[in-house]
Amino acid sequence: MADTQQVDPKAERKVAKLAKQIDAFAKAHGGAEGQVAHIGERGARIVLVGEDGGWGDLVAPDHAIAEQAVQKAGITVHEAFDGEFAGKVKTGPYEWARMAGIQVGGPSNS
Repeated sequence: MADTQQVDPKAERKVAKLAKQIDAFAKAHGGAEGQVAHIGERGARIVLVGEDGGWGDLVAPDHAIAEQAVQKAGITVHEAFDGEFAGKVKTGPYEWARMAGIQVGGPSNS
C-alpha cells in the first residue's frame, strides 16, 4: 500500500528556512544549543545559545515546525531554559537595560 501521508510544501519550506538560520547562528557562534517553547497562537519560539554565549531566537508558526527545524539543524535541544544551559548566556548593558532596567533601577522606560 502506498504512503498516503500528505506533505505540506509550505511547512517544509519553513522548516528548511529555520534550519538554515539555526545553522548560520551556530556557525557564527562556534556551535549552538536550543530550546523550543510554545508562545500561544503565534507559534513556538526557538531560543538559541551559542558556545560563545551569544544568543538569539526565532519564531516558528507552530511547535511541530520548530521541532523539525532544530532536528534538521542537528543542534542539542533542551527541555527547559534553565540550569547550565541558561548559564551559558552572556548578557551586556543592552540586555540589562531592556529586560531588567525598569525593575532594577536602570533607565526609565519613558
